[in-house]
Amino acid sequence: MVAPPRSAYLHIPFCHKRCFYCDFSIIPLGDSAQAPGSPGISSINAYLDLLHREISISPKAPALSTIYLGGGTPSLLKKNEVGDLLKDLQRKFGFQDGAEITMEVDPATFFENDLNGYIEVGINRFSLGGQSFDDSTLALIGRKHNRSQLIEACDLVNNLFKKGMLKSWSLDLIQNLPGLNLSKWITELEQAIHTEAPHLSIYDLTIEPDTVFGRIHKKGKLNIPIASEAQKIDFETNRFLKSRGFSRYEISSYSLPGHPSRHNRAYWSGSGWWGFGMGATSAPWGERFSRPRTIAGYKKWLDQQESQLLERTLSYEKSKPMPLDELIMIGLRRREGVHLEELAKNAGWTQKECDKNLELLEKFWLNSLNEGSLLRNNGRYFLSNPNGMQISNQVLIQMFMWWDSLGLD
Repeated sequence: MVAPPRSAYLHIPFCHKRCFYCDFSIIPLGDSAQAPGSPGISSINAYLDLLHREISISPKAPALSTIYLGGGTPSLLKKNEVGDLLKDLQRKFGFQDGAEITMEVDPATFFENDLNGYIEVGINRFSLGGQSFDDSTLALIGRKHNRSQLIEACDLVNNLFKKGMLKSWSLDLIQNLPGLNLSKWITELEQAIHTEAPHLSIYDLTIEPDTVFGRIHKKGKLNIPIASEAQKIDFETNRFLKSRGFSRYEISSYSLPGHPSRHNRAYWSGSGWWGFGMGATSAPWGERFSRPRTIAGYKKWLDQQESQLLERTLSYEKSKPMPLDELIMIGLRRREGVHLEELAKNAGWTQKECDKNLELLEKFWLNSLNEGSLLRNNGRYFLSNPNGMQISNQVLIQMFMWWDSLGLD
């Protein structure tokens, strides 16, 4: 039985410019993105019309407990534009009491009045895209803001949190950026703690081929930390934040008690979610579906969806659960890991199939279990912290080899 979705993600694809590591589905608008009468304003208005249309044709479902406005740079929107999107979602689904409503904000795109406006229309959690506190690093990765703007933004958000106007807030940083070493990274972590953010998302730099960094890396000219240094940096991140009271509840997520992102946990628990917008992924009943990554493709898909309801994953009657291998993959990201037999039985396996197939998986995982990167306790498997989380891909590759050997697809 697939649980009904209680989370929604809205993709706002607009940015001033594309960062050098970014492979997301975005639309760069330039520095005049918010200027009255600019092409950027027209692009935003046209896109929001499409987003409202998509929300309006969605199937009915239970009230939402988490909503997330991501991007891109959602803080390029005005408060009334954010408010109208939230009103549409509330009319369609309803919101549970105490719903977590998060909005990503970029330090170079808002003032205090903007934050107050977003809170006024329903936002109760901000996720601040900082990435680094070092000016030279920020310039090197193509960010628009500088260190002083980021610190000022953190102060503004934290003051609202202290006043009780926000449920929580989060700061994003990227480790293993070009030119980074352990000493510089500790300075970054110290500054992050100084902001008093109750939640930190610490992402590893991922080199995507069709990005500026991808092209530089292909030429061998991207000065990123070597594997051994990257491991030390990750180990120090875990040690340092743990000593400051943070818990690593997911591979890239750390929080003080009471401040994990409920929306993130919905993703990694295998719960369903609605996705809206260009390039957005949804999995309301289990099976994933990603929308076209261009505005023209998204508009064409939406036109077809309105007239023919082509996308079957959005309809409960025609849906199918998320595959077991994917449930294991996302579940292992979490601190509590996965109970394999429970997942397998929920997927329809008999006890005989569980005994046979899960015993085989243990053989594929034997080295990881022996090395202690993967731990087992009463049928539950989870990555050790920090060693297992550092080499999670190795454990997942072994799992996918097992899945392929079963020939179940």
